[in-house]
Amino acid sequence: MGDFLMPSLGADMEHGKIVEWLVKPGDYVRRGDLVAVVDTDKTVMDVESFQEGVVADLLVDIGETVPVGTPLARITATPAEVGAPGEAPLPRPATPAALGEAPAPAAEKPAAGPATVAGAPASEAREAAPEAPPPSASAAAPPVAPPVRHLAHRLGVDTGRIHGTGRGGAVTRADVEHAAAARPVARVRSSPRARRLAADLGIELSALSGTGPEGAVTVTDVQQAAARQAEATPPASARREVPPPAEAAGPAAVPFPAEAAAPSPSPAETAGTPPEAAGRVASLRRAIGSLMSRSKKTIPHYYLSTTLDLRAAVGWMQSVNAQRPVAARLVPSALLLKATALAAMDVPEINGFYEDGAHRPSATVHLGVAVALRRGGLVAPALHNAQTLPVDELMEQLRDLVGRARAGRLQRAEMADPTLTVTNLGDLGVDSVFGVIYPPQVAMVGFGRVLDQPWAENGMLGVRPAVVATLSADHRVSDGLRGARFLARIDELLQKPEDL
Repeated sequence: MGDFLMPSLGADMEHGKIVEWLVKPGDYVRRGDLVAVVDTDKTVMDVESFQEGVVADLLVDIGETVPVGTPLARITATPAEVGAPGEAPLPRPATPAALGEAPAPAAEKPAAGPATVAGAPASEAREAAPEAPPPSASAAAPPVAPPVRHLAHRLGVDTGRIHGTGRGGAVTRADVEHAAAARPVARVRSSPRARRLAADLGIELSALSGTGPEGAVTVTDVQQAAARQAEATPPASARREVPPPAEAAGPAAVPFPAEAAAPSPSPAETAGTPPEAAGRVASLRRAIGSLMSRSKKTIPHYYLSTTLDLRAAVGWMQSVNAQRPVAARLVPSALLLKATALAAMDVPEINGFYEDGAHRPSATVHLGVAVALRRGGLVAPALHNAQTLPVDELMEQLRDLVGRARAGRLQRAEMADPTLTVTNLGDLGVDSVFGVIYPPQVAMVGFGRVLDQPWAENGMLGVRPAVVATLSADHRVSDGLRGARFLARIDELLQKPEDL
């Protein structure tokens, strides 16, 4: 059918390195199945197939760096699709791989043809054939297709403990999802900051004895557990350092992947960075600098700002949170993101791409959110169809996106197709931020910190929670009138938070 090419995972990507193949020759893949893990200058991403068929050959070795557009694998049609000349293609069989399952183990072929063995008749050959040896313990393990294995790894499910319901006992996607849903959830009293730090360091909260109020696990408890774990581990390059408390105060405290959530490393941290990691940071900085330089040279930016009244939004949020457990409570950032996505649908000049000398508006909002990486630099993966997500689901997807971005497990579409990017520096106390547009996008939205401000209305002076919203937009596509309408629409939507 064709070659699977090294995809472009962003406007600034020129090459990529194959880190892992998730398929092998002979595997059947569908459109959207994960086939490889690619390392770019920014992050490590899972890449899906754009074609359907059988993997005939892998053309690039693991560890090899190739330019965008280089053939990585050859995918061919299945025999059922080929057929005889003039005949309609036969229906494709429901193969296990097509169902998200692993293929059943192929039977061993006899040494001779199907009719005879050493000249004997077929009946005698069957009698003379030795019995197959019993399968070993390793062979008895349930087969797992690469996409299903990847899903199990992401959900933290041990496939060896799952009874596969697929063909030949294969473990299917549904088996993994059911196993993940059936796991008992241990409720451990802890702060959001402690939970985030424990997740980053791989510490199981249920194994800790909390020293906080009513036995709650604190950040100090997590750091001490990580230190004990590091001391018990033999010296190796893989040993992880305990990040300082400031670094741990990321999107768990405020679930919004602000650039401030993971500050750039200090000179002392940089000095202890392995050469490979330091080179990666330098490469990332060069890629970002080159793209931003091109943006400022080729895009005529204009800038607007306004102060958003959050009294109604914060009041509604507090009333909703009073009826929820801590882990399910909303934060202002979720409301700001949802209002931004809805406003972008109403002002299409802000949402889309400028390519080949013309604006191409997007019919949906793939909201890119700036995520700072631990060792410096940032990425801006997308929340797909953000305008349709309920606020609760938006927050859930946001947490997942931030975690995978910092773990280097983003998917191609999340990096390649954001239609509008939002950045936030409020966590560091910044009042406002004017971003640089990420080409070929046509706008960037910035939010500062939410704080109480004096507010005059109808001759009365009071105090209200407010935030400064900014817009950096492309003058080739919109002007101040449309940009002002976009910011005003965000403000209007926030006055009726229950409708978001």
